[in-house]
Amino acid sequence: MLISMFKSKLHRATVMQADLNYDGSVTIDMELLEQSGILPGEKVQIVNLNNGVRFETYTIVGKAGSGIICLNGAAARLVQVGDKVIIIAYALMDAEEAKTFRPKVLVLGEKNQIVRIKHEEIHGTVE
Repeated sequence: MLISMFKSKLHRATVMQADLNYDGSVTIDMELLEQSGILPGEKVQIVNLNNGVRFETYTIVGKAGSGIICLNGAAARLVQVGDKVIIIAYALMDAEEAKTFRPKVLVLGEKNQIVRIKHEEIHGTVE
């Protein structure tokens, strides 16, 4: 049996753009995707800390070093530029792998630069 587990997270990202006329997805700076282990086209959950809305979409690559977080299409109606969001990716794994897997968290600061990278212990303490 496979279990859906928390894989990686961009914590407290700032929405820099919202483009209602795009076909959908979330554009994320290529460096943030690479550092977090989130792939282009991967399904992610987005949690808006400003209004409590949670929704799912998929990722597309944004310009490296730009810090871009842009919600596109219908998702653009669920955020405002400047909102803080958490972008979460999940992975399917068996129970044995899930027991030892350590999710990767990128804590973001101003303009979505990486402030800290940490690996979480699901059943223990945070490093």
